[in-house]
Amino acid sequence: MKTVKDYIRTIPDFPHPGIMFRDVTTLFGDPRGFRIAVDQLLHPYTGAAIDKVIGLEARGFILGGAVAHQLGKGFVPIRKKGKLPGRTLSQAYALEYGEAVMEIHDDALQPGEKVLVVDDLLATGGTAAAGIKLIEQLGAQVVGCAFVIDLPDLGGRKLLEGLGMEVHALCAFEGD
Repeated sequence: MKTVKDYIRTIPDFPHPGIMFRDVTTLFGDPRGFRIAVDQLLHPYTGAAIDKVIGLEARGFILGGAVAHQLGKGFVPIRKKGKLPGRTLSQAYALEYGEAVMEIHDDALQPGEKVLVVDDLLATGGTAAAGIKLIEQLGAQVVGCAFVIDLPDLGGRKLLEGLGMEVHALCAFEGD
């Protein structure tokens, strides 16, 4: 029986030499693989008190939307700076070379709402940590962070767990 990991293609030396890129488009493109991934992402949270599902740009939109649909909950995107049309809150985070900024609409969540954060990949944890800070600025509570892939050698899980987050990942790949 195939696992989620079996549907993920590895592309060597992308986007830079020495990087093993974990490509989830092959997972998304296979109906069985995609269903397995969505079902396994939401399984720990079935029946949990969740008001909204948050998807982190960009592949988190695909997964988060599907998880929100299956849970019967609303979906909220956290996007790169300048992509949302309304008033936003912004949070900067460090990249390997420089800085990036994530944004959320300032009315996307209400104080006390419980949310699940969903994305395809947990690497250094910078994007997820920025998203968590935005969610908390709006007074909402993160009940869990769900990822298809964890790259444990890059420390993202440790970072998020250090912030008090529950982390759920469907598979892991060693190295970066």
